Amino acid sequence: MDIYHVWFNLKPGTGDLAFSETLSAYLGHLRDAGKIVGWRLMRRKLGLAPDSLREFHLMIELRDLQQLDQAFAEAASRADPLESLHFSVNSLVCDAFFALYRDFPDAVRRRGEERF
Repeated sequence: MDIYHVWFNLKPGTGDLAFSETLSAYLGHLRDAGKIVGWRLMRRKLGLAPDSLREFHLMIELRDLQQLDQAFAEAASRADPLESLHFSVNSLVCDAFFALYRDFPDAVRRRGEERF
């Protein structure tokens, strides 16, 4: 499993629940089309996070890099209805940064190939 992480803040004046519904519509569309496995949206609690992290953390679950590539290709097509959903999400966030992680050890890791 690969996990695409996004940390971000909401733009001033953006309602948190309205954003959550907009994000759910966008990622639900990608999930229903088989472009992602699932997602999870989290919000900082009690201000406990380093200053370098943002208030919100989104984790998008993918089977593999091929599925990630398909999700990006779908978004890059700029075809509706996905383009409208994508724009609705992007227009509400700021200060975003991204990372890609994988489960470890994963299915392709061979024993005896350790580096020290």
